Amino acid sequence: MKEYEIYADLRIPFNSKIVLRLDGRNFHSFSKKMELNKPYDDKFYKIMVEVCKDLFKEFSPSFIYTFSDEINILLDNIPYNGRVEKINSVFASFTSSSFTSNYNEEFSKPISFDSRIIPLNNEDVFKYFKWRQDEAWRNCVNGYGIEFLKSKYPSEIANEKIHGLKSFDIHELLFQNGINLNDVENWKKRGIAFYKKNKGVTGFNKAKNINQTSYRRFIYVDCNIPIFTKEFFINLLGDK
Repeated sequence: MKEYEIYADLRIPFNSKIVLRLDGRNFHSFSKKMELNKPYDDKFYKIMVEVCKDLFKEFSPSFIYTFSDEINILLDNIPYNGRVEKINSVFASFTSSSFTSNYNEEFSKPISFDSRIIPLNNEDVFKYFKWRQDEAWRNCVNGYGIEFLKSKYPSEIANEKIHGLKSFDIHELLFQNGINLNDVENWKKRGIAFYKKNKGVTGFNKAKNINQTSYRRFIYVDCNIPIFTKEFFINLLGDK
């Protein structure tokens, strides 16, 4: 019956670089049931940070970027011999389990994430993450916009009023009503990044009878990332 597993041998080409994009399934309904604060819930984002840290520890990617219920994982060392079916299923199930255990509350329905693979070349890495960061900004503008309108109108009317408005129009609407998105925390506007940094650790070398500093790599949670540029990724990833 092995021959019926028609996708089991679908593999990512050797020496490829990929992004895995994970999205929460039906998280719009989940946020309502859990009565999360809008447009941003601090507890939810603390959980997403822990989930991304779990992913980093488990799979050692080059870079992780998250906003909303979306997680983007940059991999240049492809696990499971590049098997697409295996990679998608393991990452999605691991992320779902991590979210559930970190949230530490009972849910009326199981939490799940879906996963898709995006193959990239070096030039596309910046383009991809800039695209996702632009989406994070649109989410921020729309999120604050709809919550402001809902504070003035019933939900149905608020949804009608925001429909068709461009980000610039919503930004101006908010500004005219005393809400300056420039003052919003950086992570809400630009997302959160995870990558490795060097940390100096000073210890005493008994053999040489001197203090010495060694450097260790640790997972850095960057809640104040800049607007992504090519230089950001060159500095971060080098020629990987």
